[in-house]
Amino acid sequence: MDEGTLLNNRYQLLEQLGSGGMAEVFRARDLMLDRYVAIKILRKDFSGNRDFQNHFRQEARAAANLSHPSIVTVHDFGFAANLLFIVMEYIPGKDLKNLIRQRGRFPIEQGIPLMIQACAGIGYAHRAGLVHCDVKPHNMLVSQDGRLKVTDFGIARALATITPGERSDVVWGSPLYFSPEQAQGEAPSPASDVYSLGVVLYELLSGTPPFTASTPDELARLHASARPIPISEYIPDIPPALEEIVMKVLSKEPSARYRTADQLGRVLQKFGSEPVLPPVPSRESPNDSPAVPERAPQTRSLPASTRYTPPPPILEEPKEEAAINSIDWVSVGLGLLAVLAVGGLIPFWMMVYFAYVP
Repeated sequence: MDEGTLLNNRYQLLEQLGSGGMAEVFRARDLMLDRYVAIKILRKDFSGNRDFQNHFRQEARAAANLSHPSIVTVHDFGFAANLLFIVMEYIPGKDLKNLIRQRGRFPIEQGIPLMIQACAGIGYAHRAGLVHCDVKPHNMLVSQDGRLKVTDFGIARALATITPGERSDVVWGSPLYFSPEQAQGEAPSPASDVYSLGVVLYELLSGTPPFTASTPDELARLHASARPIPISEYIPDIPPALEEIVMKVLSKEPSARYRTADQLGRVLQKFGSEPVLPPVPSRESPNDSPAVPERAPQTRSLPASTRYTPPPPILEEPKEEAAINSIDWVSVGLGLLAVLAVGGLIPFWMMVYFAYVP
């Protein structure tokens, strides 16, 4: 496709934003609604596959139903010039992979809020019954004000239909980021997305993925059986609690990880709100060198939007007020009314009594 092409008499291609082995991405203008959009046009060998067309439509419909601040909105999809295309929300900015290449590793204070946003979007999809299948920094768009949005939900699942045979013979996702079960040809689950988020987190903080190899087969073997280099070797001052989170997410067994992206996001958010204490100094004998004065515990603060805010304390009422508030005034009122009613009948009964008793 060339710039200036008009798709379905509605979408005018303005400039190419990127291209890959699967598709080309253009910034375009929706002439009907007068707005900028991003259009991903799939390659002809994918678009011409009838099974892929059917599954692509199903996945596009499912993705269009996802409405979340951390998910790129799907506006439309179609077929023009024998090519499938999908119309999405246009996000001015760069994908996370390019940012990592430009900046190297991210400081913890900047990387954790980005991952919390990614977990929020993917966790929302998990609650809707959708698995992304291809979580990687290329599919995470970061706007100029630091907002992250996940894109390309379901496209990897649709691509899997091109390969004939059973699902176990299909390798899902990108080899650099897929989970051990995906490396073994099994269908992905929410725990698979969590593993891929762990790979992204590792790369975001250290500047390099946990596994690298020259071939997809070697990458698959590493994901399935090799233990990643502890991230503390890249970041000596990383808090032990955060390193433990990273290693848990990269567990080979899905049951050993966090179950969903929401759970991982809550753990990261709680970590970002808790103080990071320095190691406790060992006691020195009188013959040792003079002790170094202890430093006050240091806290690692995150932006206010990502901090965990504890609920306000519940204040106890004074005993006298509590006792007054505990009175059932309805019952008291009904009791008084009954007393008045009975009291009003006393003169009547006295009159009856004296009428029959001289």
